Amino acid sequence: MSIVGIDLGATKLAVALLSENGEILAKEVIQVNRRKGKEVGLLVTEQVKKYIDTEGTALRSIGVSVPGISRNKTGTVWAPNIAGWEDYPLVHEIQNVAAGIPVNMDSDRACSILGEQWLGNARGCNDAIYMAVGTGIGAGILIDGKVLRGAHDIAGAVGWMALNKPYKNEYIPCGCFEHYASGEGIAKLTREILAHDQSYHGSLRQQDPAQLTAYHVFSAYDERDPIAVYVIRECITYWGMAVANLISIFNPEKIIFGGGIFGPAVKFIPAIKEEATKWAQPISVTQVSFERSGLQGDASIYGAGFLALKSIMTR
Repeated sequence: MSIVGIDLGATKLAVALLSENGEILAKEVIQVNRRKGKEVGLLVTEQVKKYIDTEGTALRSIGVSVPGISRNKTGTVWAPNIAGWEDYPLVHEIQNVAAGIPVNMDSDRACSILGEQWLGNARGCNDAIYMAVGTGIGAGILIDGKVLRGAHDIAGAVGWMALNKPYKNEYIPCGCFEHYASGEGIAKLTREILAHDQSYHGSLRQQDPAQLTAYHVFSAYDERDPIAVYVIRECITYWGMAVANLISIFNPEKIIFGGGIFGPAVKFIPAIKEEATKWAQPISVTQVSFERSGLQGDASIYGAGFLALKSIMTR
């Protein structure tokens, strides 16, 4: 028996064939590039058809992780980083080619905590939070062993957490927290400082501003570049404040840090804990473990696989 886990992001599509024990038997990563709307849907269904043709009746279930909002009742997706996906019928399109194979879908943040619960650092936990920081920011929240979905499947959209005042129009597309402390936020703040500080002549000045990314900033930080040090310290403050709020509200056993930024930001977890301790409920913060993802870049694809596996187990 095999299952397929699909992890769709804004920039790439990862598809894995997994055993029921979570072993990845095959995996492929395809760049989304400039695809939009139905082009992205077609990219997904083409991969599904390929695995159906290869595995035949051995393929028992399909799980899908998507960026943004996964609408449980309708099987549609709101994905702000994919043009034309305001209410995209992805489950229906996959079912059209899946030949009766069950299809289950959830958000990338929900899938990430499910992956950690199945095979990562949330094994054995009933209450844990996966803080995903990449191009955007989201949180997969596990409460009493179940993913918190909210009334309309939007729970965990912590990028909109209000951590600064006064309100700015720049927060409209992504929220306050994400504006400052996501991968794009790191690059954006660095570009703003470079534009205003003409006296600076460090390594970041050598980058084309349009091509500058968070990874350039992390590299410059390692060289103790003053602008990079300032930007990363700002992010540590925001990450710590956000985590403190989550700890105070949900009283989790673990906070697990993942996404592309954690990666290079893993070394800052102790500093984030120190910052969070200033702000959080004082008893709860002493009882929570701060950890990196046990599955790193594959957390959401394992979570998608776990969705697929659970659908078989509950039938």
